[in-house]
Amino acid sequence: MTSSNASSQEPGDTLAIDDDFDPDLLPLGDIRRYPNHRPLDCGQRVFLAVGSGVACLAAPWRDDMISAFGETTGEWALRLLRDDMLANEEGRRILAERPRIRTVEGGGSIDLEALRRLPEGSLGRAYADFLDRYGYSPDHRRTVCFVDDPELAYVMQRYREIHDLNHVLLGQGTDFLGEVVVKWFEAFQTGLPMCVTGAFLGSLRLRPKQTRRYLQEGGYLAYALRTGSDADLTINYYFERNWHQPLAEVRQQLRIEEPPNLK
Repeated sequence: MTSSNASSQEPGDTLAIDDDFDPDLLPLGDIRRYPNHRPLDCGQRVFLAVGSGVACLAAPWRDDMISAFGETTGEWALRLLRDDMLANEEGRRILAERPRIRTVEGGGSIDLEALRRLPEGSLGRAYADFLDRYGYSPDHRRTVCFVDDPELAYVMQRYREIHDLNHVLLGQGTDFLGEVVVKWFEAFQTGLPMCVTGAFLGSLRLRPKQTRRYLQEGGYLAYALRTGSDADLTINYYFERNWHQPLAEVRQQLRIEEPPNLK
């Protein structure tokens, strides 16, 4: 349903996008276009898309299969999302600079200790608190490998790395209800098939009490659909430059409503 924060990816693994990577220097016959790229022919891509989709249904905690399904089915949505980023000033800057939401040790710029020292109610503090509450690390997000175009691979990587920040913006936990809410939001934001299928199928696994809060008038489904369609694209927001900004102001800037408080 969503890429788990627990994966085999280690902080020292090669990054998906590397400005120093030169495909022309690869051995003859190697058609990789960026580090970790795993090219697939049409048959392999279809086989992996179907196989990973079935695996996601059987074992929604398999983040490797969720990642593979998202990468092998998302090219059209990624192209549209990339175009949306190019049409936005901050989105263009993100595409040009290709920041990574990873710790300094993992090849990014995030200093978690510094975020923990930020004032309560700030974006960075809320993000650090979220990671600490659930035992997550920004470095646990899997590296994209099945998207052929390097720029689209970065768009997918960026989407993957801001997922936890979407949880923070929407005020959602990581239980099934929280994940479904975030996935519906991301489905409207990105158009990725994995988000649509994850949101719909995940909703079928909700417990009765969660289902009532999800479906009731003014409930979480209505909130997710309304906010996902009305909010500005979070992938165009340069989180790394705004850790000090109050979370309430970030929500207002992105036109994200306060989440409902339903018991």
